[in-house]
Amino acid sequence: MNQYEPTLRHLAIARDILLTPFGLDESKLNQALASMFSHKVDYADLYFQFTKSEGWSLEEGIVKTGSFSIDQGVGVRAVSGDKTAFSYSDEISERALLDAAKATRTIARQGAGKIKVASQMHNVGGRALYLQDDPLASLDANAKVKLLERLEKIARAKDPRVVQVMAGLAGEYDVVLVARSDGVIAADIRPLVRVSLTVIAEQNGRREMGSSGGGGRYDYSYFSDELLEKYADEAVKSALVNLDARPAPAGPMTVVLGPGWPGILLHEAIGHGLEGDFNRKGSSTFSGRIGERVAAKGVTVVDDGTIADRRGSLNMDDEGNPTQCTTLIEDGILKGYIQDTMNARLMNMPVTGNARRESFAHLPMPRMTNTYMLAGDKHPEEILASVKNGLFAVNFGGGQVDITNGKFVFSASEAYMIEDGKITYPVKGATLIGNGPEVLNRVSMIGNDMRLDSGVGVCGKEGQSVPVGVGQPTLRIDGLTVGGTA
Repeated sequence: MNQYEPTLRHLAIARDILLTPFGLDESKLNQALASMFSHKVDYADLYFQFTKSEGWSLEEGIVKTGSFSIDQGVGVRAVSGDKTAFSYSDEISERALLDAAKATRTIARQGAGKIKVASQMHNVGGRALYLQDDPLASLDANAKVKLLERLEKIARAKDPRVVQVMAGLAGEYDVVLVARSDGVIAADIRPLVRVSLTVIAEQNGRREMGSSGGGGRYDYSYFSDELLEKYADEAVKSALVNLDARPAPAGPMTVVLGPGWPGILLHEAIGHGLEGDFNRKGSSTFSGRIGERVAAKGVTVVDDGTIADRRGSLNMDDEGNPTQCTTLIEDGILKGYIQDTMNARLMNMPVTGNARRESFAHLPMPRMTNTYMLAGDKHPEEILASVKNGLFAVNFGGGQVDITNGKFVFSASEAYMIEDGKITYPVKGATLIGNGPEVLNRVSMIGNDMRLDSGVGVCGKEGQSVPVGVGQPTLRIDGLTVGGTA
């Protein structure tokens, strides 16, 4: 077998956890893959996974929940043309593996496959974007509770109007191993941690909420006192701002989006429409438009799974392909789509390392990793000063998008009015309504302050949730419809 660093370490750990205890080795994986080719499918893979996760929540100084779980299993997939057969088992054994492989042969087109299963497996290399240690072991149970108690104390000390604090801590240790019919074997060790904070402030009988948090592919030592202080500042500030917020106006207006988390609008309104499966089927508003102008000049959007320690980053995707930085839109021109293996093959396009799945019990599909817009050359102050009358949206809550036409609705959780180039007063109840491609063409100024989110993103698609990252610089968008309560 042909293997080399850094994935040699990952592979050794994955073998020790997912194969050796169950009497499995590469030869038995090959046998299972070969059994699926009795009717000649085009491609097959095995996805082994071991996941250890925990969650802690604190409310009013009391630990409300504490959970711990271990999950493991194997997913078996065979692809024939554009059809996929999939089965999975939460038992890892040679018998379960062969039974699952047998179940996938039902979709094979007799004699249609052109690829013979490889006789030997080889590793294709990889990266070491994050640590491979178990983050759950980086603190004991008492220290984890004390971390949340410290965060609550910091938040309460910020302002006497804070009447309720809810804090959460979550960690995950994920070990995956992929064996493919083309002979590739690859593994990854994926840590993930997150802190969340929600505060409620009260003034004159009015209550408002603010939230913050973050994380990434670290252990719990990432959450320093300085970072907890930052989370508390952000959450309390948001709640207090909303205490003084007035009803938001409605109608078309200039909107300035702040840097960082507001990139979630980019993710939802544009990113999903650039995923390969939607474009292969012709259901995306971006289908068949590569080489066309889809955004204003200066707008460059990338999906980058290779940023060290980021929540959306991966050493490899869930098909064993190395992740990469893929330029989707360059200076307003559509350059490509986000691809997994099957959709790339059917579209005759390159694989981009974006196959992702929630777990071994789910099929992979093309998904985003860290999706963001590159910085421009304008100072944020210059952008704000250019607006006569408009809205400054700093933070977002929930939203919805229809990828077939790009239409979206997003609610701003923190927003301010801009009058004569100055931020004047906060508003509440503002929603942004528009069409993704149209909004891209209405970007008139791009800031030089590109920022990624703090590490809280979760993306949902077809019932599967995966961690992602978003980001953008400050943006001026002209003529965006704002739905308000005024």
